[in-house]
Amino acid sequence: MAYRPAPFSRRTLLAAAAGHALPSLVRAQSNTAPDRKGATMRLRFVFADQDFTATLEDNPSARDLVSLLPLDLTISDYSTNEKIAYLPRKLTEEGSGRFGNEAPGDLCYFAPWGNLALFHGPYHWSRGLIRLGRLDEGPKPLLLRGEHPLRVEILS
Repeated sequence: MAYRPAPFSRRTLLAAAAGHALPSLVRAQSNTAPDRKGATMRLRFVFADQDFTATLEDNPSARDLVSLLPLDLTISDYSTNEKIAYLPRKLTEEGSGRFGNEAPGDLCYFAPWGNLALFHGPYHWSRGLIRLGRLDEGPKPLLLRGEHPLRVEILS
């Protein structure tokens, strides 16, 4: 008589699938980029007398930004609600798409121009804008006007 494995019940299969998917679901719900050790990835920004941090989201563009760090850039005013800094190369747009709950303090990447966009005023999502993270203490450091050297590094 040939060996015949016992059939799996629907409950057993669902439990196994949930156990496998749960860690990635939890990570996706937290929506912050983990570093190699599983901790949330944070950046430090320094320009003029401003020194502030941001927590990154867990998306391909944010991880691509981290691969470039540390960076010395120039930050300048753009429009009435943001500061921008051009990156040395374009970031991946993989996994990008429309997002909601736009707010001052958002750290974004504007793919068509290849620049970081740090919002200090209200804004609306537009095509090509990818949220990378949020400033930890809000947008106040961005209110300093003018063009300044900017240092961006991983917060250790």
